[in-house]
Formats: sequence, structure tokens, C-alpha cells
Amino acid sequence: MESSARITERAGSDEGTVYAGKDLAYDVFARGCPSRGTLEHVTGRWGSLTLGALYDGTFRFNELRRRVDGVSEKMLSQTLHALERDGLVHRDARLTNPPRVDYTLTPLGREVAERLLALIAFVEGRMDDVLEARERYDETRAAPQGAQETRRV
Repeated sequence: MESSARITERAGSDEGTVYAGKDLAYDVFARGCPSRGTLEHVTGRWGSLTLGALYDGTFRFNELRRRVDGVSEKMLSQTLHALERDGLVHRDARLTNPPRVDYTLTPLGREVAERLLALIAFVEGRMDDVLEARERYDETRAAPQGAQETRRV
């Protein structure tokens, strides 16, 4: 395993991140830091929904696709591969007839999913506030009809 100094140097930063009083070797804000890719896999639309769905248990591919409404077969496959590579999802392929593949969270994936689900619950619980803010924003940005006509002249 590389030393903290070498990883930080490769990430393009002189110092690592301090988290809970500990110096970390990784800094997601540094361009070359490998944690950026993992953060992207976890927080992207399909990654977060897939992790959240898998928190409920083990799923076969099509069960998971139905649970994550709107995801294409291709995107779900890519998402699962990325999450498996990051050590968040375990793929269990059984050589039965027909073949059976099950997906489940690893302990690390479960920990990540718990944090994501807390964020999801927070966002869902505050959606009325978000929708009101959007409405206010849109109202203040909408040009009056008269202003649009005078610009055309």
C-alpha cells in the first residue's frame, strides 16, 4: 500500500483531507484523487438508487431493474459493474440451469447505503420546501409579457 504522502502527492495536493481529526490520504477535491470516481459512482443517479434498493436485500438483475424504475438495462449493468469494482456490491453468479446471478451489498456498500438513505429521507422530507423554492425562483426569473414584446420590436 502506498504511503499517505505518495498518494497525496499523486492527487496533486500538498496536504490530505482532515476528517474527524484524522489526516486522510485521499482528497476528493483534488483532481487526480481516486476517491472522485467512487464518489461519482455512489452519488450518480443510478448508483445511489441502486445502492438504496440493494439495502433492502438480495436482488436478481431484473428484480433490481424493476425496483429502480426508469433505469435501462445497459445503465444498470454499467452501474453494477462500477459498484462491484469499488467493493460496494457483491455479484453471486451460480452455474445453474438457467444461470442465476444475485446482487447484494458488501459490508462497505451497506455502510455507504445507510448514509445515502439518510440523505434520501432528508430530501424526501423537505420536498415541499424544495418545490416552494423552485416556484419562487421560477416566478422571479419569469419575464413579464410586456418586456418580451418590447425586446422583439
